[in-house]
Amino acid sequence: MKILFEANHPAHVHFFKNAIWNLEDRGHEVLIEARDKDVTLALLEAYKLNYKVVGPHYKSLVKKAYGLFKTDLKLLKIARDFKPDILVGRGSAYLAHLSMLINKPYIAFVDTEHAKLAAWLVFPFVDVILTPACFKKKINPKKHIKFDGYKELAYLHPNYFKPDPSVLDDLGLSKTNKFIVFRFVSWSASHDVGHHGIDLKTKQKFIKELEKYGRVFMTSEANLGKKFERYKIRVTPERIHDLLYYATMYIGEGSTMATEAGILGTPSIYVSSLVGTMGNFEELEKRYGLVYSFQDPNLALEKALQFLEDANSKASWQKKRKNLLNEKIDVTKFMTDFIENYPNSFNEYKEG
Repeated sequence: MKILFEANHPAHVHFFKNAIWNLEDRGHEVLIEARDKDVTLALLEAYKLNYKVVGPHYKSLVKKAYGLFKTDLKLLKIARDFKPDILVGRGSAYLAHLSMLINKPYIAFVDTEHAKLAAWLVFPFVDVILTPACFKKKINPKKHIKFDGYKELAYLHPNYFKPDPSVLDDLGLSKTNKFIVFRFVSWSASHDVGHHGIDLKTKQKFIKELEKYGRVFMTSEANLGKKFERYKIRVTPERIHDLLYYATMYIGEGSTMATEAGILGTPSIYVSSLVGTMGNFEELEKRYGLVYSFQDPNLALEKALQFLEDANSKASWQKKRKNLLNEKIDVTKFMTDFIENYPNSFNEYKEG
């Protein structure tokens, strides 16, 4: 079977990589259509995955609309050459339109409830929409399948992820050193329009307070600027999860990284006006106590300092992580089996 995956964001590479390797080991042929956004291409190269670039990342809605037409044409050419049997993605309009044009099924893994524009453009053309069980938005039940896990478990489950302590050596750290990972996002995604996180002045305030407890490392989708340059994380992108695992705490605007940190057993604080819109964050906070979410940056900083003052925070998070892992499925195994056995897998889940 020939399978066309998408990677329009670095998180997509992480999410699909293990399932792709599983499917290739089982004899299937895989190609990834990729967008040149942040470190997406660097990750694809690092993992030696087979991909073709369909275009850049467009920031404005006008450019996104223009780019949609151009990307559709590029994807159609790729599909004519590759001749995929099935399309698998994260719910983008690009593969949805391609699915309609070449009459091939499209399986979409979705976990962003507030992505209303994408849902309007995509869901009518998707054959199957798979979401975490905690997903809050109502979806056509004829297409919807729920699984008891999170997308981050596809690459951070212990069956696939083993933290490498050598990442600490690269930064002149030891396992006893305290350090905090701070994340900024660009707020240029279509589902981020009208939302915000931490303003520049408050970011500087955060750094001043956090540095009292350890080194601060920053990662950002946007240009950090000279004021923040010395805090920039200097590790290759495929090693960021090793760093998160050993971090004393994570705080920032990045929702994916906030979830990743919590799942890895690192105290995690998410700061965004989007708080309250996503089911995975509600579950991670109320059921597992792994991620704390705030719309107010000042309240977030207050909570962060509480965690840093508590010498047992990290050990407590590791215990809570074990509890989560005991209750959630192996998401990669689920993905691999579902894709390989589609459409029988879809019918079995619907019946069961």
